[in-house]
Amino acid sequence: MPTTLPSISTTVEKEFQSPLLPPNDESIPEKICIDEMLQTYCGEFGWWQLTHFLMTSLAWALEAFHTMIMIFADREPEWRCLDGAAGLGCDPAAKSVCGFEPGSWEWVEGVASSTVAEWGLVCGDKYKVGMVQAVFFAGCMFGAGLFGHLSDSFLGRKGSLIVVCILNSIFGTLTAFSPNYIAYFILRFLTGCSTGGVGLCAFVLATEPIGSTMRGGAGMSTFYFFSTGIAVLSGIAYIFPTWRDLYIVSSIPSLLFLVFVLPFISESPRWYLIRGRIKEAMKIMSNIATSNGNELSDKVSLALDEESSLSSSFHSTTDDKDAVSGSLVDVIRSPITRTRLVLAIIINLLCSVVYYGLSLNVVNLETNLYLNVILNSVAEMPAFMITAMLLDKLGRKPLTIGTLWFSGFFCFVGSLMTNKGIWKGVKMVCGILGIFGMAGTYNLLFIYTAELFPTVVRNAALGSATQAAQLGAILAPVIVVLGGSWPFALFALCGIVGGLFAFCLPETLNQPLYDTLTGMEADMENFFDTDDNTTV
Repeated sequence: MPTTLPSISTTVEKEFQSPLLPPNDESIPEKICIDEMLQTYCGEFGWWQLTHFLMTSLAWALEAFHTMIMIFADREPEWRCLDGAAGLGCDPAAKSVCGFEPGSWEWVEGVASSTVAEWGLVCGDKYKVGMVQAVFFAGCMFGAGLFGHLSDSFLGRKGSLIVVCILNSIFGTLTAFSPNYIAYFILRFLTGCSTGGVGLCAFVLATEPIGSTMRGGAGMSTFYFFSTGIAVLSGIAYIFPTWRDLYIVSSIPSLLFLVFVLPFISESPRWYLIRGRIKEAMKIMSNIATSNGNELSDKVSLALDEESSLSSSFHSTTDDKDAVSGSLVDVIRSPITRTRLVLAIIINLLCSVVYYGLSLNVVNLETNLYLNVILNSVAEMPAFMITAMLLDKLGRKPLTIGTLWFSGFFCFVGSLMTNKGIWKGVKMVCGILGIFGMAGTYNLLFIYTAELFPTVVRNAALGSATQAAQLGAILAPVIVVLGGSWPFALFALCGIVGGLFAFCLPETLNQPLYDTLTGMEADMENFFDTDDNTTV
């Protein structure tokens, strides 16, 4: 009786099927990238993303507390001559107490009102106030790089945000008990180290679960929380005028955020994806779809962009994959991201010099300090709103160039004005318009820089750009000290030059948010094959 043998052709087909042809197994889900899954199945900005964005962005107010507290804690209070001190050389009409005999004058609000009053940081020791400010931003620069790396690696976005909130609570509270200037100096540096990672981690965590068409506008809205935090801090400082009480009270919100908000915030699905934790990423995507009133199909699964482009050719039967890691070394190694990183660093540094420099110039207006800080924070909000409205209409690149040059132009006009008569008012208006334009740029650069780099190295690259911005913050007081027309002239130069560098960046409007360097480079190669445009 003849024996029926398996079809040789069938066996060969199954065993040696070309890897370039899709397998005929419809039970294996189609692999797509996160942006496509958000757009097709989950919703790009629904209820889940809205609540997650609002909760996460509250961290920006915490950063404002720890950054701007120096305006109130390190201020120089009003002073007055003691009765009968005229013979000791105390002159009530003098602008400072320098040269007065000890015991001929006193602080109006008492020695506990600020660090300047308590430790006598005036006259020959006035430079110490600037040193504390500089060392805080130096700590921010260090922390931005450190937590930028950690949030891309094993800690993740949420894990890093938890750590920085814990450290902010601890260091902020300990600062209130500083026994002397040296201890205060060290604790401000440590607070800066943790503060430097707050906004960075919060921004990436808040925007990564949002779809590409809505991500820009949402990202531009994060700075509203920072400005609101400054305004709230001014009210807190008015209620608690002594610097030690102010440090304690301003540190409590970090602890409250840690206990009552962070437990309800999800880790970024993009981070789970690049770490090879597909199950966790898919669980979050399913939650997003359900909360938004949609349904995630069982026939789709997440994949990195480099894998999803070949999803019809390769289907993995496993749920998890090896983690895809990246670091600043990988950013520098790639010609595309290396050029982008250099440009981002330069532009962020120049922008920060102008933003913080103009902010410091405002404190010389000799107006009510608390009201002045509130008005400055509120004045920035229209810039955020306008740039958010124009972001998806004009694009990231034109808007960056425009806001930089807008600020640079009015800084240049301000440098031509004197501090006499009506020109003093014109110069003040130029400063307001200058900071208006640069506030828009500062906000825009966060979303623009984040979109220039793939997920695997996004926080590392954004951390480097943030470090550059902190370096600019350190340089800003040095420029302000020059006095005269020099600060406005140098701010104008920074704005104009920054706009020129922005010309070299690519447009990221409606472009995919890449997961890996390989996926981005592959798309760039395809782009260059079909277009003569050589923008990096």
